Amino acid sequence: MRISDVDIRFGEFVAVSGASLDIAAGELVCLLGPSGCGKSTLLNAVAGFVRPAAGEVTCGGEPVTGPDVSRGVVFQSAEALFPWLTVRQNVAFGPQMRGVPKAQREAVVERYLAMVGLAHSAERFPEQLSGGMRQRAQLARVLANDPSVVLMDEPFGALDAQTRLVMQVELDRIWRETGATIIFVTHDIGEAILLGDRIVTMTAGPSAAIKKDYRCDLPRPRDLTDPACAALFRELREDIGAEVARTLRAQGLDDGHDGRPGAGDDRTEGR
Repeated sequence: MRISDVDIRFGEFVAVSGASLDIAAGELVCLLGPSGCGKSTLLNAVAGFVRPAAGEVTCGGEPVTGPDVSRGVVFQSAEALFPWLTVRQNVAFGPQMRGVPKAQREAVVERYLAMVGLAHSAERFPEQLSGGMRQRAQLARVLANDPSVVLMDEPFGALDAQTRLVMQVELDRIWRETGATIIFVTHDIGEAILLGDRIVTMTAGPSAAIKKDYRCDLPRPRDLTDPACAALFRELREDIGAEVARTLRAQGLDDGHDGRPGAGDDRTEGR
């Protein structure tokens, strides 16, 4: 997957400017940045939902001109599942539409239902599932289409903290089992460290750009209390904090903080 000098505009508003990024097969790359920095917009260009005003996105050497089954999307909202279909039918939908023979289709469905831990819930409807189970069903539905790239737009953002942690661990396991190429959008630094081979930060918008590409070679599964993880967390917090501070200054809301612990705090002891 290659993003080459991409600009994305909505009328006169420049959302993303000059974004370039190469992603190798089998990598899990996290796009990290403050809210509103254009992460999801850039992901939408990779998905083919948005056309760049300049530059190019290619997948497997072919230009991305629109949505395609080769790029599967797991959305933040669990409402992306078809509510009138069971979990099994949701997962089978893509292969069925592509004309995959029934026996092969059923084998694919069983494989991914088992992989995401939903074999026991296959006959339930989405409304009968918890938020975490719905997101696992979404992931199984995407993987059943055998995409070249899986695009995940803050898929755990609406979940409670405990379920979110479980889903992060499960995604790490599933990614290692499948070897899928994943682009994962998040504004959660800890989530990016737990999941990413690389963590790509973005500047605050408008005209958001790729800021820095961090290689994350820490052993898996990861523990945020590990000293190496903690050091990377501090570095990323300063990186993202600087962008948040820049946005606040632009809005006339500067509180003196730049993302570092204690920065901007002029209080003295005893006061």
